[in-house]
Amino acid sequence: MVRVKICGLMNWEDAWGALEEGRVVVRVKICGLTNWEDAWGAVEAGADLLGFVLYPRSPRYVAPEVVAEVVAGLRARPAARGVRTVGVFVNTDPAEMADVLQRTGLDLAQLSGGEPPHSLERLHGRAFKALRPGHGPRRRPTPSGTSAWGRRRPRFAARYLPPAVVWRHGRSGDWQIAAALAPRCRLLLAGGLTPTNVAAAIQQVHPWGVDVSSGVEAAAGRKDHQKVWAFIQNARSVNDTSN
Repeated sequence: MVRVKICGLMNWEDAWGALEEGRVVVRVKICGLTNWEDAWGAVEAGADLLGFVLYPRSPRYVAPEVVAEVVAGLRARPAARGVRTVGVFVNTDPAEMADVLQRTGLDLAQLSGGEPPHSLERLHGRAFKALRPGHGPRRRPTPSGTSAWGRRRPRFAARYLPPAVVWRHGRSGDWQIAAALAPRCRLLLAGGLTPTNVAAAIQQVHPWGVDVSSGVEAAAGRKDHQKVWAFIQNARSVNDTSN
């Protein structure tokens, strides 16, 4: 099964700032962070975005209070300037998400459940959507079929997961679908990526960015810092000028 994040960001530029300025290399998001050591390690390795899962049923769940401490620590470090922080939510009320963003200092919300399009609008450009299409080609999303998710210049990102969607097990899927979307949008490719295959994925898909969680873990919620470094170095080794 293909899982595709459709980013419907209004005011995307305001939320991402320096990520859009003078960049031709692929952006890297390290997701599933649960502690300061791993977050800072990702910054030192060169990550552009840091993801924190705020879904209690996830093995990578991290409490908002912990996220707030990590974000505050990052804000105090000049080396983390320009790094964007993302909270991952599942079927959370927009008002609650806005409150969590305010309390934690997170920059953006990733909506990974069955949220309706208006949830993005209620977060005033500080959110993007993850859609999970069903099985079969008729239900695969295309750019022309996603207008409801953004009134202006909808953004796209893609994640590929196996049919049984086990969050802690990623597998690379049919990257051809993502490659077809990449020239038409900002596409963040994730799911099944590892230090070993990320360069090949970038060469095939030409995404705006790549997103990894389990592919750089020592255990669920704990990063392997050597894998994080290798992932980012291998991603940046690709001279992809399409972005």
